[in-house]
Parts: sequence; C-alpha cells; structure tokens
Amino acid sequence: MKAKQFAVIGLGTFGYNVAVELAKKGIQVLAIDNDSEIVNKISQFVTQSLIADATDEKAMADAGVADCDSVVISIGESIETSILTTLIVKELGVKNIIVKCSSLWHSKVAAKLGADTIVYPEFEMAKKLVDSIVTPNILEQIELSKDYNLVEIVAPQEFWGKSIKDSGIRGNYGVNVIAIRKRVPVISDAGESDIGEELNMVPGPDDEISRNDVLVVIGPEKSLEKLKKRK
Repeated sequence: MKAKQFAVIGLGTFGYNVAVELAKKGIQVLAIDNDSEIVNKISQFVTQSLIADATDEKAMADAGVADCDSVVISIGESIETSILTTLIVKELGVKNIIVKCSSLWHSKVAAKLGADTIVYPEFEMAKKLVDSIVTPNILEQIELSKDYNLVEIVAPQEFWGKSIKDSGIRGNYGVNVIAIRKRVPVISDAGESDIGEELNMVPGPDDEISRNDVLVVIGPEKSLEKLKKRK
C-alpha cells in the first residue's frame, strides 16, 4: 500500500505542529514556507522541507504538491495569500484540501474555491475552553453532523448503581451508551496497587454504571444538551 503523502503550506505555530504530528504518525510530509529559518528547523522532523513562494504555481508544481494525497494550507498572515494558494493547489488537482481560516469571509471564499475542510483553531480552542468551564463533566465531544454528536461524559450521580436499562438514559434523554470506561484497581509488576482503566466497548442493557465511570454516548445535540446539565 502506498504511504500517504501530505503537504503543509505555511509553517506558523499551527502549520508547524500539524506537520510534526503527521510525521510522528509515519506519514510522509512535505513542509513548505518562505521563511528559511523555519524550514531549516522543521527539516529534522519531516520527509522534505522546502523554501518556496506558495503563490508561485510553478514552484508548487515543482515541489510535488500535486502528488500529495492531502494539502494543509496554514497561511495566517495574509488572507489573500491563503486564498491564492488554495486556488493554485486546487488547480494542481489535489483531492483533499484543508484550509486554516481566520474569518467567516475567509472560509466562504476557501469553500467556493474547493477547500474540502475548513478549520478555525482559535475558535475551536475557545469553544473547548468555554465548554470545559460551563460543563466540566464533558471530557470530549465529537461533532458527527450538524445535529448529531458523540460525547464522553462523567456518569451523573442519578445513574450510579443502576444498569443502563434501569438508568433510563435512552428513554429520558434520547441517547445511546456505546461504551463505558471504568476505573479499576490494578497491581503493577512491582506489586504496587494503582488505578487503571477498563473499557467496555459493547455494554449491554444490564451492565451497571458506577461512580467515576465515563460514558461514551451518541445522540442528537438537543438530547445531549439535556444530559450535560446533569451532575
């Protein structure tokens, strides 16, 4: 099987870290920026790093951007440069284009030009911070669609000691439990006691919910919002 190839264009904080993390996953990464110092710094982590002007179509073609499965465009200092780069990458025939955007207008133009995924790192981090403050019992949330999400939630007290069936989580809240993470005592090789984690990937209706359990639930956002308010 051919190894996946990614190009990351723009090596600011976001682009730099994306490139390094992709490389850690064993993905071939082509990192591009017009700053020689940053390009030299990242060269030890990625497959290839190049100093190039992202708005020069020939330079992008010569760099091999067209051969990449996906391209991440992370140019933050200039919306115009980001948009022109998106257009060039699209013209080169890249099938999956991910663009970091800094405004609603930027995202609309990028989408019109063919960006497949739009990301707002600052907005998403702000939302996660607010969520962690307002609903600290929510550990993780994944948006599956506009109205349907998956969340990891610390089991509310009203469920402790009850089976999934008796908890009424499906009937009262309209969500399904698809996994349960339990904290369990473990003994290390050195004979010391500790707390480990046990994952039940296919919980049945008679499986009991205990204090400190983390429930992985899936359902409509309106139903999940109702559950998030429980403690």
